[in-house]
Amino acid sequence: MRRAEVMARAGCLCLVVGWAGVFAPGATAQQQRPARGSSLSTQEAPPSSTQTASPSSTQTARVPSTPPASPSSTQNSSSATQAPPSGQSSPSPGAGSPASGLAAPPSGQASPGAGQQQQPDNGERVRTGTSSGLNVDLRLQNLLADHQYFRIADELDQLPPEQAQLYRGILANRENDPRRSIALLEPLLDKVTASGDATHEKMLRKALAEDYLRDGDVAKAAKAYQELEARAGGKLSSDEWDEIEMPLKMLPLAVANPPMTVEPCPPFVMQVDRDPLGLTEIPVFVDAVPHRWMLDPTAPFNLIARSAAREVGLKVSEEAVTIHTLTGKPMQVHVTVVPRFTIGGRLTLRNMTAFVFDDADYFFENTNYHVQGVLGYPALQALGSVTITGDATVEVDPQRDAAAEKDAAARRGAHFFLDGDQIILALGPVGNERMFAVDAAGQQSYLTSRYYDEHANEFAGQKAQPFTVPGIGREKAQPAYEAETTPLEVGGTTVHAHYIEVLTQPLGDAALDDVYGVLGVDVLDQFRRYTFDYRTMRFSVAPEDGAR
Repeated sequence: MRRAEVMARAGCLCLVVGWAGVFAPGATAQQQRPARGSSLSTQEAPPSSTQTASPSSTQTARVPSTPPASPSSTQNSSSATQAPPSGQSSPSPGAGSPASGLAAPPSGQASPGAGQQQQPDNGERVRTGTSSGLNVDLRLQNLLADHQYFRIADELDQLPPEQAQLYRGILANRENDPRRSIALLEPLLDKVTASGDATHEKMLRKALAEDYLRDGDVAKAAKAYQELEARAGGKLSSDEWDEIEMPLKMLPLAVANPPMTVEPCPPFVMQVDRDPLGLTEIPVFVDAVPHRWMLDPTAPFNLIARSAAREVGLKVSEEAVTIHTLTGKPMQVHVTVVPRFTIGGRLTLRNMTAFVFDDADYFFENTNYHVQGVLGYPALQALGSVTITGDATVEVDPQRDAAAEKDAAARRGAHFFLDGDQIILALGPVGNERMFAVDAAGQQSYLTSRYYDEHANEFAGQKAQPFTVPGIGREKAQPAYEAETTPLEVGGTTVHAHYIEVLTQPLGDAALDDVYGVLGVDVLDQFRRYTFDYRTMRFSVAPEDGAR
């Protein structure tokens, strides 16, 4: 999702996903198939003459599970390696009959969609169904674009050893385990580059660049993004270009900065606020000066206003670069180092790199709101497990031993993944999960036409109303129904979201059309308590009042 779209929304940058992908690698749960408790990428890699030793088997990726049994063949699995050009239609996947909540459609039942009178015009489908007639590698590329990570893991034994290693490395990247991903992908780089396979090279280089950045290796990350641009720039989509603009341009400014260190602290609770825009802000100290900074879950960097840097007396670089994707308008950024930065009065970071923006470039005129600073990946990587409660508090557990909880983690919560700057959440029963995007900045949740295809009967007799999806470039209204109550199964716990718009037509954006819905703050705020645990890569919710 374009960052400019995020910033264009009122109430952007909420806390909930504020920490997606921001935590350093750690041990995670590991279980045997078919339980989904350990990493999808930690199966023993096939032997390869170029493969180096991977991390110890006691340190597994922080997400999903060992390759579970393949989801039922009745599961709708549409995918595309990239969206077709606007105006070009592609076949919609065969959806099963509607089912309550997120259960898999019953086998053998036809889709209720296209031929039913109550269904508005389906428009032009931009997603393509995964075809069993494709060769294995192309099918896995489609599944990767479709976020079908469990199914990819199940098919790796059909590939030659080095191709299987490539996909295991990419799965580790999606699981937010950068060290595991690096160990798998680095040995393949020269051979994939020499092969002339531009698609594999792009996949590998993009994953590696993200891995180095998440792992805090600024010099390697800067070089990797530059090589990605030089070697695979012609294969990047416009959304992928937007995604890499900030690290590509900004990392070279910071390569000489000292590494950040973290001073351990016990669990703590902090009170958070919402500003007039609905943004969530947390208390921080920049050196000894108190501020309230907002959280951007998808930001790869920390940002500070020039006035705040001047107030603290920080040294700002003379060199600067111009970026566009943060706000949708050109803005110039410099770099600085914060000697001491404290979150919630408890967690202290030393030598924190932050990029400096001019105050006027991050100012919301309608509400007279001036951004003092933004906490991104580097500052939040030490928070570990974050629980958001209904009384405006955030519980942070930086030190909990995930290895000691590996068995429990295999049974608690729903998996979530990182795909570039997207957070992908797997909801529904094991083996028939549906993938949803979590929008860190959105105050407007909605379900996509892909969800509608499986639930069209639930809207029989209702009248569709025009609905405009929030964000730059999507001003055209779409026909949509309103779902008064939608059950969501989160790792065995069912919660209910109310009053969500349901689109009946694709948006023409593969990143959104390939998920079943986009869940923003308006839905997450309906849960009385929820947790993002970045050690196990699990999202969990508390049962609703009265539920057991």
